[in-house]
Amino acid sequence: MSSPPILKVAVSVPLSREFDYLPAPGAPNVGPGCRVLVPFGRRRQVGLVIDKANQSEIPVEKIRRCLETLDEEPLLSDEDLWLIRFTSDYYHHPIGEVVATALPALLRQGKPLDPTVNFVSITDAGESMDMESLAKRAPRQAELLTVLFDAGGNGMDEDALTELVPDWRRAAKGLFEKGLAQRFVARATEPESVTTADSEPGPELHGAQRDALERIRERPGFGVFLLDGVTGSGKTEVYLRVIKDVLDAGQQVLILVPEIGLTPQLVSRLEKRLGIAPAVMHSGLTDLERLTAWRSARSGAANLVVGTRSAVFTPMPDLGLIVIDEEHDHSFKQQEGLRYSARDLAIVRGKQKQIPVILGSATPTLEVLQHCRAGNFVRLELPERAGGAKPPLFRLIDLVRNPAENGLSNPLVESIQRHLGEGGQALIFLNRRGFAPTLICASCGQVAECERCDSRMTVHARDGLLRCHHCGAARALDVQCSSCGAEVRPLGEGTERLEDALRTLFADRRIERIDSDSMQRKGAIGEALELAAGGGADILVGTQMLSKGHHFPKLTLVGIVNADQGLFGTDYRSAERMAQSIIQVAGRAGRESRQGEVLVQTAYPDNPFWDYLIDGGYARIAADALAEREESRWPPFTRLALIRSAAHSKNDAHALLDVARDYIAGRQTEHLRVLGPVDAPMARRAGRYRAQLLLQSSDRRLLHQVLHDLRPLLEGNPVARKVRWSIDVDPVELF
Repeated sequence: MSSPPILKVAVSVPLSREFDYLPAPGAPNVGPGCRVLVPFGRRRQVGLVIDKANQSEIPVEKIRRCLETLDEEPLLSDEDLWLIRFTSDYYHHPIGEVVATALPALLRQGKPLDPTVNFVSITDAGESMDMESLAKRAPRQAELLTVLFDAGGNGMDEDALTELVPDWRRAAKGLFEKGLAQRFVARATEPESVTTADSEPGPELHGAQRDALERIRERPGFGVFLLDGVTGSGKTEVYLRVIKDVLDAGQQVLILVPEIGLTPQLVSRLEKRLGIAPAVMHSGLTDLERLTAWRSARSGAANLVVGTRSAVFTPMPDLGLIVIDEEHDHSFKQQEGLRYSARDLAIVRGKQKQIPVILGSATPTLEVLQHCRAGNFVRLELPERAGGAKPPLFRLIDLVRNPAENGLSNPLVESIQRHLGEGGQALIFLNRRGFAPTLICASCGQVAECERCDSRMTVHARDGLLRCHHCGAARALDVQCSSCGAEVRPLGEGTERLEDALRTLFADRRIERIDSDSMQRKGAIGEALELAAGGGADILVGTQMLSKGHHFPKLTLVGIVNADQGLFGTDYRSAERMAQSIIQVAGRAGRESRQGEVLVQTAYPDNPFWDYLIDGGYARIAADALAEREESRWPPFTRLALIRSAAHSKNDAHALLDVARDYIAGRQTEHLRVLGPVDAPMARRAGRYRAQLLLQSSDRRLLHQVLHDLRPLLEGNPVARKVRWSIDVDPVELF
C-alpha cells in the first residue's frame, strides 16, 4: 500500500516555512491551491496547500492530519500560486502571511467560496390559504404571506425581505409554525459581468495619443509602457482604447488605482465608454462584497476589474492587460506587514503571463524613468493637454513680504475672489489635516506631546480633541498649560483651520473640505467628488486626496498653502516627492477652455528648486535628481533593504539589529554596505521604541542572498520573541 502524500501547507504565522500535514480522512486527492483546516499547536487554523511531496523530514507517524478539506477544487491556479511564492521570496516574508494578503477575509476565515444565502418562501399550504381570513386574525402574517406569494416559488432572500418588511421575523415565526412558509439555504449564484448600456464613442485622439496607442498595439506579448503625459493630456483615453481591444479579444483587464477616492470617477467613465460595470475591489467594501468581486474575477465572469493595491493578487484566468494608473503614488507600496509594491508585482505578473503592462503618470518615479533610459520599458510621451487646454500659470507668493493669516496671504485671498467672480472654482491645498499641527503655551513655550510617541499632538478644534496622527491616541483639548497654567494656543495650520478661515472670508460661498477626517462615512468621498466635479462647491480645501487624477471642469485656481515642507527634507526622495505633489495638484487647474493659475506660498522664493520646477517642469527636477542619485549611488542605481525593529525596551529593539549587523558584517563587500543600527527618526511610537538597519547594495543577487540567509537566523533568535521586526525590500520610506 502506497504511503499518503505529504501536504505542504502555508499557515498565517510569522515563520518562513511551510508545514507538513497528511490529508484529512477521506480526502486523499486534495491538491495545491485548496484550503484545509489544520491543527496548529492548540489552535485550529485555515491553511493553503502550496505543494505535495512524497517524503518529509518528520517521521510519517509524527505528522498530524488535516482536520478538514475546505475546497473540492483548487481556489488558486498554478499561476496564482507562482505569484504568491515569488512575493514571499522577493520580499523575504513568510508565505502564510502572503497567502493571507492574497485571499479575501471570508476565505481566510474558512468560509465557502460560494457563500450561502438564507431564503424564505411560501409553501403549498400557504398558497391555498384564505388571505382574507388570515388578515382578520393576524394582519402582519397576512402581509408577509402576500409578499412571499408575489415572490413565487423561489422565495426571497432574507436581506431583500428585510428591505420590504423590516419586522418580518416576528410574523414569520407564526407562518413557520403553521406550515404556511418555510426557510431554506441556497448557494449564491455566480455573479455575471453587468452590461450597463451601449458604449459611448470617445473623442478623437490627438497626434501623440494616436502614436502611443499604435506603439502599444504593434508590440504583442509582454512589454511595459510608461504613458508619461502631463495632467489633462488624455492618458485615460489611451487606456480605454487598449482596454477595449483586449475585452473585444475575450480577455480580462486589471486596472490598479492608488486610492479608493479615484475609484468612483474611473468606474463611471469605464461604464459610459465600455458599457460594462467593472468588478470593484478595495478596502471600503464589506467582506461579502469583496468576496463576490473576487469570485467573479476568478471565474472569468468579470472581464474588467478595478482595484487598489491588494487587487494585484486577484485570480484572473484570462488576464490580457494590466493598467497601473498614477504609478508614482506611494500608496502602491504596503507599509505594514507584507511590505510589497503592487506596481512592481503587477509588472512581474505581466511578464510571467506575457501580457502588456501600462504605467500612467504625469510625474513618473525615477525608478521607472531609469528603466526607460535603460531600454527595459517603453516611454510614450503626451506633452500637451487634450482639447487645446493650456498648462496652468505658476506664481510664487513671498510669505516674508506677504505674511499669511490662518494660512492665507492677501494675494491668495484676492485671487480666490477674482476667480470666483469670473465663475471659476478654487482649490486650496495643504497636506496636513486637523486644525493646527500642535498646541503651544504662550508663556513657557511647552507644546502638547503624545505620551506614547515622540510626536506632537494635532489640534482638532471641532471635536475638542488633541489627536496623535501616528498612534491614534486622543485626549481633551487643553485650556491652559499643564506646566505653568498660562493660556495655550494652536500653532500652524491644518485643513480644518483653513476651512474655518475661508468660511469667514467667503461666507456666501459653498466650501467643501476633503480629507481623511471629513470623508470617514461610507460613500462620502464619492459624493464630495461628484459635487466638486459638478461645480456644486465653490472652494475645495483638502490634502493629497484632492490631487490624484480628479477632473474638475470649473476649477481654475489652485493655492498651495505650505509649499516649504519638502524643501529641506532629509529623505533622498524629498525633491522628487515635493515636485510630484505640486505638479499633481496644479494639474487640477484649467483643464477645460480657461487657463488655470497656481499660486505657491513660500518663505523661500529664491530657492533654486522653484526655478527648476517652474521653468523646466517635472522633467528638469527628475533629470537633476537622477544625476545626483547616480553620483551618490542611491536608488535606482543601487538596491536598498531596511530592517526595522520595535520593542517595549530600547535595548531589545537594538539587540536584534545588532545580531543582523554582526552577521552581515562577515559578508560585507564593496558591493554591500551596512548603515546602522540607529534609532528611527521617530524613536518611540505607540509605546514602542523603534530602530532600523539599512542595507545598500549594487548587486541585487548578493542583497537577496544575504536576506534569504538572515531571515531564519533572526526568526530563531531568542531576542526576536520580544521584538516586532520586518524586512522591507525596496523601501519608499526611510524616515
